[in-house]
Amino acid sequence: MDKELIVSWMEAGMIQVPNLLLRKYKEIGLDEKDLTLLLHICTFIESGNGFPTPEQLAERMTVGSDECSGMLRKLVQMQLLSIEEGISEDEIHFEKYSLSPLWLRLADELKFEKKQDDLKNTMHEESDLYTVFEQEFGRPLSPMECENLAMWLDDDGQDPIIIKAALREAVMSGKLSFRYIDRILFNWKRNGVRTLEQARMQGIQFRQKIRQPSQSSTESISKTIPFYNWLEP
Repeated sequence: MDKELIVSWMEAGMIQVPNLLLRKYKEIGLDEKDLTLLLHICTFIESGNGFPTPEQLAERMTVGSDECSGMLRKLVQMQLLSIEEGISEDEIHFEKYSLSPLWLRLADELKFEKKQDDLKNTMHEESDLYTVFEQEFGRPLSPMECENLAMWLDDDGQDPIIIKAALREAVMSGKLSFRYIDRILFNWKRNGVRTLEQARMQGIQFRQKIRQPSQSSTESISKTIPFYNWLEP
């Protein structure tokens, strides 16, 4: 291959297309022609022409200049493309295209996508929470118990992982009841417990306090309370 041809090809530059744009262009109301037009605008901007005419854009596409003008108007109306004013060093006013509205829209789509993923994860964790409780209690939960679980999640804002830790603490203590679990969650919230590690430390401190014998029965107590690792699945 001719070396000069390779040099010309490299000097012509390249354009990077965000994967998010390729994944989301349909969802934000664009079709393949709109996408191609936006990519051509990008290349013009990068080459120093911030405001290419419909004719210049149409030369690179399979549409006429009139259709290209209509597509540009549509993109502006959809608030995916804007026309801004600038001032050169010679104080000459000029217009240029800006793709900032497109990037902001894609950022909103990404934010919405993350919220949807978080919601799905939360729903899965809450569903799993009910299952874990029914397994530990060995029976379906009553309507009142389901309401207690919902209250811990919605009203108290408890993390499902922390609720499971409180359940396991109740199992270890041999006091498997919603009332006892509620007391654990209340004390943890009051003490600022927000993570499994903090819950584990609270449990250790609580069991150490239980282990401390009274002065009158120091010699008669030799049994220790087993340790339960909440970090294990």
